[in-house]
Amino acid sequence: MKISFFGAAQNVTGSKHIVEANGLRVLLDCGLYQGRRQEAYELNKEFSFDPKTIDAVILSHAHADHCGLLPLLVKKGFNKKIYATPATIDIARLIMLDSAKLQLEDYLRLQQYAQPGKEPLPPLYDANDVERACELFEEVDYFHNSHHWQELTKGLRFKFYDAGHILGSAVTVIEGTENNKTKRLLFTGDLGNTHVPIMPEPEESVEEIDAIVSECTYGDRKHKSVDEANKFLIKLINDAVKNKRRIIMPAFALGRTQEVVYILHKLYKEKKIPAIPIAIDSPLGNSITDVFKKYERYFDKETELDFPHHESPFIFKNMKQVVSVDDSKALEKAKGPIIIIASSGMCEGGRVLHHLEDSLEDERAVIVLAGFQAEHTLGRKLQDGVSPVRVYDKMHEVKAKVVNLHEFSAHADQDGLYNYIASLHGLKEAFLVHSEESPAAFFKTLLLKNLPNLKITVPAPGQSWEI
Repeated sequence: MKISFFGAAQNVTGSKHIVEANGLRVLLDCGLYQGRRQEAYELNKEFSFDPKTIDAVILSHAHADHCGLLPLLVKKGFNKKIYATPATIDIARLIMLDSAKLQLEDYLRLQQYAQPGKEPLPPLYDANDVERACELFEEVDYFHNSHHWQELTKGLRFKFYDAGHILGSAVTVIEGTENNKTKRLLFTGDLGNTHVPIMPEPEESVEEIDAIVSECTYGDRKHKSVDEANKFLIKLINDAVKNKRRIIMPAFALGRTQEVVYILHKLYKEKKIPAIPIAIDSPLGNSITDVFKKYERYFDKETELDFPHHESPFIFKNMKQVVSVDDSKALEKAKGPIIIIASSGMCEGGRVLHHLEDSLEDERAVIVLAGFQAEHTLGRKLQDGVSPVRVYDKMHEVKAKVVNLHEFSAHADQDGLYNYIASLHGLKEAFLVHSEESPAAFFKTLLLKNLPNLKITVPAPGQSWEI
């Protein structure tokens, strides 16, 4: 069994890894690289491998940095099966269609301002490419539901465990047997945070595992408890009501939006926060929330305790789902107190940019960053205290208060990652991916100290290893 790394290697986006075993080439994830516009486009437009040589894709979950290049893969000749959980399939279609729409809108907008002779970067794919990719999806449920391994070819099969990251996310165990010798590789995808709303805890593998490909986004830090984060949020919201502040929360349409709404609803029910207008300004987020309602069977047991008798966590007093562009623009005139939750989570596009444009220079406004901010994104610049920052084509001084709530991240922290790896039986080798170099190096040192017999590698793009 051989593993090669083509994305999310020494960075956090563009997840792509190829496993070669039993005569097949299996692609684990096919994600968009996200970052500086020109650099991202160059990294996304061509694959470092021939898509026609891929025999199957196994998709860990539906975030764009894991599924967002599937339409381009199909456009360039891939025509085999794409395996994923049912929830991932439903959400990935929405994510990819939204990506195609945003690429087209961005292209048309930039065309208006392009200098003579300078054509803006064209879309990587369109909605037709997305639909062609969706036709290749094959449902594979979690093993605890199906009790079934999915066979790829004789002697090569895989199964899904619940990763606890977002709805439908999966940890993949690939098992290959040749010449009476069996090898097992575990791919975490993105491993979920513990004690967070909606999602169950990450499932541990019962099989002996030879090698793991593990994300380590937060390999160098530990999250505060959710209780501490809730206390901070309660204080923040009460202050906003008292002083009539606008709270802008850039949130990923998938996962973060639903979790934040769940938390706000619960705090309101418990009378820990007052009634405050809450606007969910994310058409994609609203569509994904509808998918969440379809898959309530995947929620953790705490959801039923918090919201019994089929009460929806995602609908409550004072919350409004914003659909039209006109209603979105009207929010710019809304005075505080108000909470505006809008995508994208890293502030790289979507409706949140309009709200940031309107609020960054307002000393009374608060920007709450509730998810990971990748290098070179606007969200990362705000997190790092950069000022001024560019929104669209204008520079803005950052006078608003910027706060970070990593506790609401869907990614496991250092303890969660370590405990998961340490729980695996028979593990001999670990490959650390989906991380910037510093957190990966820090986490590698931690693993070497506590698991000295484990061989640990932080692969670079294009590198390969035999397992």
